Amino acid sequence: MRVYKSFEEIDNDLAIRKLERDIAAEKVKLNLSKTKEQLMPTNLLGGFTGIARKFIITYIVRKILK
Repeated sequence: MRVYKSFEEIDNDLAIRKLERDIAAEKVKLNLSKTKEQLMPTNLLGGFTGIARKFIITYIVRKILK
């Protein structure tokens, strides 16, 4: 436990902790926003489209080479 020598030290420490808490809250908001964006249907389908495209190209190449 920290021992404070003045009220000014207490106020400074409280101000620092408030700023740290605010930064942590903003990080949570940013992460939530990024997660929502990644879970949007257009982004989910975008990943599926790339996989489907690779599968179709592989299938066509195999048919041509047979």
